Amino acid sequence: MRWARSIRTVTVGAAVVAMTTAAMLGLGLAGALAAAGRDPQARPATVHSDVVATASGKVRGLQSTSYDQWLGIPYAADASGKARWTAPQPVAAWKGIREADQFSARCAQASGWDPGYEKVTTTENCLSLNVYVPHGAKGKLPVLAWIHGGGFTGGAGQDTDPRQFVDKGDAIVVTINYRLGALGYLNLPGLPEGGTFGLLDQQAALRWVQTNIANFGGDPRRVTIAGQSAGASSVCDQLASPTAKGLFSGAIIQSGGCSLTSEKDAQTASAKFVTEAGCTDASNVLNCLRAKPAADIVAAQQKAGVRPSVGGKAFPVDPATAVPAGQFSRVPVVVGQVSNERALNTFQNYDYLGKPITAAQYPEMVRDAYGDDADKILKKYPLSKYKTPGAAWTATQTDDTSATRQQLFRDLSKYVNTYAYEFAESSTPQFASIWLLQQKNEAARNFPFGATHVDDLPYLWQYLGQTLPFTDDQLELSDQMISYWSSFVTRQNPNSAVTPKWPVYKASDESIISLKACDTAPASTQPPAACSAASRDFSKEHSTAFWAAID
Repeated sequence: MRWARSIRTVTVGAAVVAMTTAAMLGLGLAGALAAAGRDPQARPATVHSDVVATASGKVRGLQSTSYDQWLGIPYAADASGKARWTAPQPVAAWKGIREADQFSARCAQASGWDPGYEKVTTTENCLSLNVYVPHGAKGKLPVLAWIHGGGFTGGAGQDTDPRQFVDKGDAIVVTINYRLGALGYLNLPGLPEGGTFGLLDQQAALRWVQTNIANFGGDPRRVTIAGQSAGASSVCDQLASPTAKGLFSGAIIQSGGCSLTSEKDAQTASAKFVTEAGCTDASNVLNCLRAKPAADIVAAQQKAGVRPSVGGKAFPVDPATAVPAGQFSRVPVVVGQVSNERALNTFQNYDYLGKPITAAQYPEMVRDAYGDDADKILKKYPLSKYKTPGAAWTATQTDDTSATRQQLFRDLSKYVNTYAYEFAESSTPQFASIWLLQQKNEAARNFPFGATHVDDLPYLWQYLGQTLPFTDDQLELSDQMISYWSSFVTRQNPNSAVTPKWPVYKASDESIISLKACDTAPASTQPPAACSAASRDFSKEHSTAFWAAID
């Protein structure tokens, strides 16, 4: 591994804040750049990478300072029209050289608050992937295949810019697009592979990696699948899929669970979607849906959403059942979460909308969520213990989630080497979308996020095109996390000579690694450092025994 430390400069000046604020206010990034005297269309002279042969044809990418990138390579055919709600099909071969120098369109989805997602996307010809390879690679490099998050309704492979991981970790990274929302997970009676089309896309991308990655300098025998949030849940789904066996040698599950919706519940939800799409009375419902513009599909799923579900030969069993029974691909696993996991949900659903949770609402929310167990929970998490009702709700939800995650640690560790972690850097800058929002929004500035959902990702790579204002200690934590993750990708073990010991998780011991930065004073005689260490405090900090009894 190459560990020469690079110089990183993070500028968060008034001009940058003004530009990001203008963009978020709807004035447009182009106008902000023009005001600053820069041409937003100006690009450096193109420096092409080598031409690489794939099974479908030759591709030519771009050369950057420390890595090469091939962008927007199709791994499956256009899934629109008659191909809607069918398993991914092989892409047609092309002649000559295909320019792989820009991302493909994102898969169809609604607008959102993330940068670049201000408008609805209606493209269905989106099944592509991106390959990033460090310069000077020798031999066959390990591969990390990243599955993006976004609640199975949003996001794209391009959200992740892995340049620092590729450079320091000396590994190849592949990021992928896959079908989302109703286009990815509709489940109607008689629809083959219903509820799993987006998950099947992921498998098609992993098969592309097995077939082609050696031509890019990668080792198909050392492919680790990884993801965060919905991407992490996808990883667990693939672990439990019999048709995914042999496509990967390790797995990383970041802030995600292990479950699929039941076929019955999925078909009930899909029937509601059909009604919203206006096809209930059609003589052929599927033909009616296939004739609808993608914009209509996206609009209908906003009112009646569907999620991945058990279905077909690829996903015959819910991972929530398969994993505890040991019925999954037995590869080493990294699995964990952030320490204040549910703060983002509280902010997004209440404070961001200008409707913070009130003292009167909190007990009613607990009763709605937990029924007969509500009194026990209200006693354990009384309002008097927290600064705000929102903080009480966040603590309740985070600890409930943490108990479920700890059970996943235990279930996996019965069968495979499992490395559990918690990202606990509570003073971290929030991930890109929230950090940008904080520049103009008082509610976002004042909300006590701590280390919440998605905040760990910028320590591994640039996320959504932003480099955050990390302290030197946090930069050290970033280096340390890249070392852990890349060591795991290389050897299926995160440990190395330059990092604190990360113990294998055992239910009898329950040691995890707590990932955090130190707090070195400015101009101190002490160098900046990370303060990660093995810990057995997860159960106590999240009251997991209490929640296990509740469940």
